[in-house]
Amino acid sequence: MPTAAQRMKAMRDRRRSHGLRELRLSVPDSRIRAVRQRIAAQVARLNARDERAAMDWIEAVSEFDGDHEAR
Repeated sequence: MPTAAQRMKAMRDRRRSHGLRELRLSVPDSRIRAVRQRIAAQVARLNARDERAAMDWIEAVSEFDGDHEAR
């Protein structure tokens, strides 16, 4: 019987053969109160005008917006 490590390697190899690559992300754990408080404090410090300008730019350069079908 293959070990857990061998099974994981086989799964990664199968995925790679289909053109997929494993990607791992670490994100803040919003279940933790201190993390939620830290995020809320950061959001409170955002400048609304700067954020609107960033969103306007993202929408301007986005290939997929609400007005067009996905290509």
